[in-house]
Amino acid sequence: MGVFTFPVRVYWEDTDAGGVVYYASYLRFMERARSEWLRAIGIDQAMLIRDERLQFVVVEAQIRYHRPARFDDQLQVSVLVTERGGASVTMMQEIRRGSADGELLVSATIRAACLDSDSLKPRPLPVSIQAQP
Repeated sequence: MGVFTFPVRVYWEDTDAGGVVYYASYLRFMERARSEWLRAIGIDQAMLIRDERLQFVVVEAQIRYHRPARFDDQLQVSVLVTERGGASVTMMQEIRRGSADGELLVSATIRAACLDSDSLKPRPLPVSIQAQP
């Protein structure tokens, strides 16, 4: 699939009193993009939990804040798989202002583990993620 991008509008609730995006809001933006990426490759997370007792959890996040976003900015959040392990996937994510080639605001490396929903122990990645180019 390559790079997946997802648009996000900055709402008042995402900002601090000065109208600048609060640092933790970027984590929510990246989570939304990862959820939409999973949907785009055919993974229904609700079904995965209900039928296969499988879920994803972020186990590592390395984030760099380059420039601030502000209230009402239109952002593009990208997801690019950089590594697959037996039970985890590592992704590079960027948040840019405007378009996918706009000003870089945030860059991050996120590692998510695939866990058994009952025992919270690692389980192999779904085939649809393993098969991604």
